[in-house]
Amino acid sequence: MTVTDDFLDALDDLDVSHDRTTLADLPATLADAVTDPAVGVPLHVDASLPGSVATTFTPSELQDAATGVTPARLGIAEYGSVVIRSSAGGDEPLSLYPERHVAVLDAADVVATGRDAVDWLASEVAAGRGSHVLATGASATADMGGLVEGVHGPNEVHVVLVEADTE
Repeated sequence: MTVTDDFLDALDDLDVSHDRTTLADLPATLADAVTDPAVGVPLHVDASLPGSVATTFTPSELQDAATGVTPARLGIAEYGSVVIRSSAGGDEPLSLYPERHVAVLDAADVVATGRDAVDWLASEVAAGRGSHVLATGASATADMGGLVEGVHGPNEVHVVLVEADTE
């Protein structure tokens, strides 16, 4: 098994839906993954968001969005976590406020362990990019007793893993 397979297995354990796709098929995969109205920020892979995803939006449009689409900067196979960079573009609020978060992750950016992720984060901090959110599945809390999902973040997370084209 590869680190990518381990990551997808961890997502399955968390009941996080996911797609494996190539860069060429990413637009169609995203179109299927998005529930309108949707807002998003530019991806760090060389692909555009579907036309139905607004990249310029007001706070009210963010509040009304059913889906937020963001790039994930790192995937951690050990936990099934994705790392979202906080940026002026709004990556963090887009990953937290809409009911559905679609995270787009380059398969080359999946690491095996939390230790690997800490090493990566150290290099990000050293480069002046120190603000990130680590997300593992849908929002949940058990602070008040039984497990409640969707309290302080999305009810649903969907990861789109972009693999290298093989042709």
